[in-house]
Amino acid sequence: MSRPPLPPFTRETAAQKARMAEDAWNSRDPVRISLAYTEDSRWRNRSEVFQGREAIVAFLTRKWEKEQDYRLIKDLWAFDGNRIAVRFQYEWHDASGQWYRSYGNEQWEFDEHGLMKRREASINDIAIAEKDRRFHWAAPGPRPADVPGLGSEPF
Repeated sequence: MSRPPLPPFTRETAAQKARMAEDAWNSRDPVRISLAYTEDSRWRNRSEVFQGREAIVAFLTRKWEKEQDYRLIKDLWAFDGNRIAVRFQYEWHDASGQWYRSYGNEQWEFDEHGLMKRREASINDIAIAEKDRRFHWAAPGPRPADVPGLGSEPF
Protein backbone atom coordinates (compact mmCIF):
# COMPACT_ATOMS: atom_id res chain seq x y z
CA MET A 1 0.00 0.00 0.00
CA SER A 2 1.30 3.44 -0.92
CA ARG A 3 0.30 6.72 0.76
CA PRO A 4 1.53 9.69 -1.33
CA PRO A 5 3.16 12.06 -1.10
CA LEU A 6 6.26 9.93 -0.67
CA PRO A 7 9.65 10.81 0.79
CA PRO A 8 11.97 12.50 0.27
CA PHE A 9 9.74 15.46 1.07
CA THR A 10 9.83 18.96 -0.34
CA ARG A 11 8.35 21.93 1.53
CA GLU A 12 5.19 21.53 -0.57
CA THR A 13 4.80 17.77 -0.07
CA ALA A 14 5.64 17.97 3.66
CA ALA A 15 2.96 20.66 4.12
CA GLN A 16 0.53 18.50 2.12
CA LYS A 17 1.28 15.51 4.36
CA ALA A 18 0.66 17.64 7.48
CA ARG A 19 -2.69 18.88 6.13
CA MET A 20 -3.72 15.35 5.16
CA ALA A 21 -2.97 14.23 8.73
CA GLU A 22 -4.94 17.17 10.14
CA ASP A 23 -7.95 16.37 7.95
CA ALA A 24 -7.85 12.69 8.92
CA TRP A 25 -7.62 13.44 12.65
CA ASN A 26 -10.48 15.93 12.37
CA SER A 27 -12.62 13.09 10.99
CA ARG A 28 -12.26 11.38 14.38
CA ASP A 29 -12.31 8.02 12.59
CA PRO A 30 -9.68 5.85 14.33
CA VAL A 31 -9.69 3.11 11.67
CA ARG A 32 -9.28 5.59 8.79
CA ILE A 33 -6.45 7.31 10.65
CA SER A 34 -4.66 4.05 11.48
CA LEU A 35 -4.31 3.23 7.77
CA ALA A 36 -1.82 6.11 7.36
CA TYR A 37 0.61 4.22 9.64
CA THR A 38 2.68 1.09 9.12
CA GLU A 39 1.24 -2.07 10.68
CA ASP A 40 4.00 -1.94 13.32
CA SER A 41 4.10 1.86 13.74
CA ARG A 42 5.66 2.99 17.03
CA TRP A 43 4.04 5.84 18.97
CA ARG A 44 4.83 7.97 21.95
CA ASN A 45 1.89 10.19 22.84
CA ARG A 46 2.50 12.16 26.02
CA SER A 47 3.54 9.42 28.47
CA GLU A 48 2.00 6.50 26.55
CA VAL A 49 4.18 4.30 24.35
CA PHE A 50 2.65 1.64 22.10
CA GLN A 51 2.99 -0.07 18.75
CA GLY A 52 0.75 -1.24 15.91
CA ARG A 53 -2.47 -0.27 14.18
CA GLU A 54 -4.73 -2.06 16.68
CA ALA A 55 -3.13 -0.07 19.50
CA ILE A 56 -3.54 3.14 17.49
CA VAL A 57 -7.27 2.48 17.02
CA ALA A 58 -7.69 1.67 20.72
CA PHE A 59 -5.76 4.79 21.75
CA LEU A 60 -7.73 7.13 19.45
CA THR A 61 -11.04 5.61 20.56
CA ARG A 62 -10.15 6.31 24.22
CA LYS A 63 -8.84 9.77 23.32
CA TRP A 64 -12.08 10.95 21.73
CA GLU A 65 -14.24 9.47 24.48
CA LYS A 66 -12.44 11.93 26.78
CA GLU A 67 -11.68 14.79 24.35
CA GLN A 68 -15.14 15.75 23.09
CA ASP A 69 -15.88 18.14 20.18
CA TYR A 70 -12.21 17.91 19.15
CA ARG A 71 -10.93 20.31 16.45
CA LEU A 72 -7.27 20.36 15.35
CA ILE A 73 -4.89 22.55 13.34
CA LYS A 74 -1.39 21.29 12.36
CA ASP A 75 1.34 23.42 10.79
CA LEU A 76 4.56 22.25 9.19
CA TRP A 77 7.57 23.10 11.34
CA ALA A 78 10.47 21.36 9.57
CA PHE A 79 11.27 18.48 7.23
CA ASP A 80 14.25 16.49 5.96
CA GLY A 81 14.28 13.37 3.81
CA ASN A 82 11.67 11.02 5.27
CA ARG A 83 11.01 13.06 8.43
CA ILE A 84 8.54 15.84 9.19
CA ALA A 85 8.04 17.91 12.34
CA VAL A 86 4.77 19.73 12.99
CA ARG A 87 3.38 21.96 15.70
CA PHE A 88 -0.31 21.81 16.46
CA GLN A 89 -3.14 23.08 18.59
CA TYR A 90 -6.48 21.49 19.25
CA GLU A 91 -9.51 22.37 21.32
CA TRP A 92 -11.84 20.02 23.14
CA HIS A 93 -13.99 19.77 26.24
CA ASP A 94 -14.32 17.09 28.88
CA ALA A 95 -17.53 15.45 30.11
CA SER A 96 -18.12 18.31 32.58
CA GLY A 97 -18.01 20.91 29.77
CA GLN A 98 -14.58 22.37 30.65
CA TRP A 99 -12.81 23.50 27.45
CA TYR A 100 -9.09 23.02 26.82
CA ARG A 101 -6.59 24.09 24.21
CA SER A 102 -3.82 21.56 23.75
CA TYR A 103 -0.46 22.67 22.34
CA GLY A 104 2.06 20.25 20.96
CA ASN A 105 4.81 19.13 18.66
CA GLU A 106 5.14 15.90 16.73
CA GLN A 107 8.04 14.25 14.98
CA TRP A 108 7.15 11.84 12.20
CA GLU A 109 9.24 9.28 10.32
CA PHE A 110 7.93 7.64 7.14
CA ASP A 111 8.75 4.49 5.22
CA GLU A 112 9.36 4.46 1.45
CA HIS A 113 5.62 3.96 0.82
CA GLY A 114 4.64 7.18 2.64
CA LEU A 115 3.29 5.37 5.73
CA MET A 116 4.29 6.75 9.10
CA LYS A 117 6.44 4.28 10.98
CA ARG A 118 7.16 6.46 14.01
CA ARG A 119 5.23 9.26 15.74
CA GLU A 120 6.41 11.08 18.84
CA ALA A 121 4.10 13.70 20.37
CA SER A 122 4.63 16.09 23.26
CA ILE A 123 1.44 17.86 24.37
CA ASN A 124 0.36 20.34 27.05
CA ASP A 125 -3.24 21.20 27.94
CA ILE A 126 -4.46 24.61 29.12
CA ALA A 127 -7.97 25.11 30.48
CA ILE A 128 -9.80 27.87 28.61
CA ALA A 129 -13.19 29.53 28.90
CA GLU A 130 -15.66 28.61 26.17
CA LYS A 131 -15.64 32.28 25.05
CA ASP A 132 -11.89 31.97 24.36
CA ARG A 133 -12.24 29.15 21.85
CA ARG A 134 -10.76 29.80 18.39
CA PHE A 135 -11.78 26.71 16.45
CA HIS A 136 -15.49 26.85 15.61
CA TRP A 137 -16.04 24.93 12.36
CA ALA A 138 -18.55 22.09 12.17
CA ALA A 139 -17.07 18.89 13.53
CA PRO A 140 -16.25 16.20 12.87
CA GLY A 141 -14.80 17.26 9.57
CA PRO A 142 -11.87 19.07 7.97
CA ARG A 143 -10.92 22.65 8.75
CA PRO A 144 -12.56 24.86 6.09
CA ALA A 145 -10.24 26.53 3.56
CA ASP A 146 -11.11 30.00 4.90
CA VAL A 147 -9.93 29.15 8.44
CA PRO A 148 -6.21 30.01 8.62
CA GLY A 149 -3.48 27.81 10.07
CA LEU A 150 -1.58 28.73 13.20
CA GLY A 151 0.58 31.30 11.42
CA SER A 152 2.77 33.43 13.65
CA GLU A 153 0.41 33.43 16.66
CA PRO A 154 1.47 30.32 18.59
CA PHE A 155 -0.47 31.12 21.79
